[in-house]
Amino acid sequence: MSIMKGKKGLIMGVANERSIAWGIAKILADHGAELAFSFQNESFNKRLTPLMVSIKSDKAFECDVSKPSSDLNSIENMFKNISKIWDNIDFVVHALAYSDKEELKGKYVNCSRENFLNSLDISAFSFTRIAKSTLPLMSAKGGSLLTLSYLGAERTTPNYNVMGVAKSALEASIKYLAMDLGKNKIRVNALSAGPVKTLAGAAISGARHVFRYSENVAPLKFNPQLNEVGNAALYLTSELSSGVTGNVHHVDGGLHSVAIPKQEDLV
Repeated sequence: MSIMKGKKGLIMGVANERSIAWGIAKILADHGAELAFSFQNESFNKRLTPLMVSIKSDKAFECDVSKPSSDLNSIENMFKNISKIWDNIDFVVHALAYSDKEELKGKYVNCSRENFLNSLDISAFSFTRIAKSTLPLMSAKGGSLLTLSYLGAERTTPNYNVMGVAKSALEASIKYLAMDLGKNKIRVNALSAGPVKTLAGAAISGARHVFRYSENVAPLKFNPQLNEVGNAALYLTSELSSGVTGNVHHVDGGLHSVAIPKQEDLV
């Protein structure tokens, strides 16, 4: 189980042991990857530290993706600090998103300008800044950039609202980044996971309805587990996907393929 042996990568967005980011990190570590992590503030660092210990990782960097490049905790300065300990990086997993949960309720038309800009900055544009900042550490050997999306980027889902717009922007960014960075042998892809019981998912109103609907309607009749999302991430960050870029890979039991579900599935 050493497909990632000798590979070094950064995981961004671990909130706790139920995070998709942690599910991915655990699978990659189990397959031999050397991992570093980012955390937004000390509160997140306290939750992250015991998880890092469990996989024998000791590299963590404070980073707030909403900060400008001049800030000590910005994306750009984090990668400068990473370059002091690693000569190269093989992959980055971007599992970051944010929106005011009060504005995820009700109608999208009521979204405020402030929350719209903040949501797109943190949830979408941060990935572009990360791609630019990691380029010097990947340009010699190439590598993989991976982000997380959701079906709400493609179709409306209840109480997702501006986050769906932000994820749409993120998915479009993937394609343009794939084109820009392909000549550097850098692959850019996204995982679109079905509903997973995470801290972020709990912030969305009506989550139980979404879980039940997805489970009933998906062709495989289940919502994905963390290990299933992690296994897909293993594929997209490893050499197994050396010919894959600009792709949104769904891990949702096939839910994305259903237009009108069978009547019996709606019971």
